[in-house]
Amino acid sequence: MYKSEQLAHSLKQLIENSTWRAHEKLPSLRQQAEQSGLSLITVMNAYQELEAQGLIYSKAKSGYFVAEQHSTRLNPVLAINDKIEINSIVFKYLKSLQSEFIIPLGSAFPNSQLLYSPKLIQSLGQLARQRRSYEQTPSLPPGNYALRKIIAQRYAMQGIPTDPSDIVITSGGLDALNLSLQALTQTGDYILLQQTIFYGAWQAAERLGLKVITIPEHPEHGIDLAAFEQAILKYPIKVCLLMLNSHNPIGFTVSDEIKLKIAKLLNQYQIYLIEDDVYEELYYDQKKPLSMKYFDQQNWVLHCSSFSKTLGAGFRIGWVYAGKFSENIQHIQLMSTLSVNPFIQNALVEYLSHRHYEKHLKTLRSTLQRYKKQYFNYFKSHLPEQCKTIYYPSGYFLWIELPEYMDSELIYQQLLQHNISVAPSNLFNITNQQNHFIRINCSFEMNEKIQNALDKLIEIVKININQ
Repeated sequence: MYKSEQLAHSLKQLIENSTWRAHEKLPSLRQQAEQSGLSLITVMNAYQELEAQGLIYSKAKSGYFVAEQHSTRLNPVLAINDKIEINSIVFKYLKSLQSEFIIPLGSAFPNSQLLYSPKLIQSLGQLARQRRSYEQTPSLPPGNYALRKIIAQRYAMQGIPTDPSDIVITSGGLDALNLSLQALTQTGDYILLQQTIFYGAWQAAERLGLKVITIPEHPEHGIDLAAFEQAILKYPIKVCLLMLNSHNPIGFTVSDEIKLKIAKLLNQYQIYLIEDDVYEELYYDQKKPLSMKYFDQQNWVLHCSSFSKTLGAGFRIGWVYAGKFSENIQHIQLMSTLSVNPFIQNALVEYLSHRHYEKHLKTLRSTLQRYKKQYFNYFKSHLPEQCKTIYYPSGYFLWIELPEYMDSELIYQQLLQHNISVAPSNLFNITNQQNHFIRINCSFEMNEKIQNALDKLIEIVKININQ
């Protein structure tokens, strides 16, 4: 046993027999080195091992402390620490989608042919001929007032009283998430993520040097409330970043009952939540699902959304319902993205001021629902029985579970050789515990080209199962 492991074992016994109690400060690295006669690097390795096991936690410039201990631990709650390395994986993956010959079943965006509304294109053309209409528009944060007013009105329609000053316009949904995290955290802070979540959340944590605690998905409710509360009891969580509507990549929408319980826990433990809700408009039922902002009574929630998934990737206009953090986010934005394209903002104001957007959304939802059911039925009929296709009535993703011994990264690489992309689960879960899932984009019409791609996917899965 290495010296660091011996020290970690000794310290663990002191914690488990309550010699050191919850939230008690441990000796500093230097003090521990002097007491034990070990080197600083050995002590640091021991502390990091205890931190990874959830037995201790660190605070920036304050040292290490004993974590809350519980007799019944949920093993899936994992401390990822600050060693997140996913950006290079995402970079290689996104580069692989750029070829014009690729069939983009792994794309995060809906089929562009479904998105670009003719009325919106018409608005762009009209504005382009009226140069003054956008040259004289203020372009600095927080963004176009008329656009923020329209967004505020859409919140109000869902029973969420909103003032335009609460809204900051951003360069897409990911920009809204990054700005919100920057406003709420500092390097070394703990944040909480779902174990499987959009890779942009992992990239943001890596870039900002945050420590990540993950909670598992619940097979029925989407989010495991017991694990959620256990995590915020055990660790000094600063911020949670969750997807609760049309989750990417799995697809579930969390019930209002669970959202209300989450809101109560946020208020009880005074923890902020950044909600990634970019798929909020892509529901299939008659009623739009509520955001966490609806249940937020004490301003613990920052709500982030975007027009990119409904009007096209080219319209990278998002926003954050920032509330009291609005000014702080604007200052950060001024030092990074500076401002959002005023021309596009003006075009959206013109477009959203009429009923064009609602008509477009109605057609988009209907088409996505029809396509997704077609893909689901095809996979259900043709995939081997060892595979499970997970269907939720929203969005445009299917989440396919392969046999546990299979590696979805291998399936992805094999399909790339045939100019077909899928999204392997290591993009969404960096714990190396669930690498046997793939995400499929179902927003493309089931023509001969797409069907051949699906057949090739099914063929490769069968080959790997039979090996």
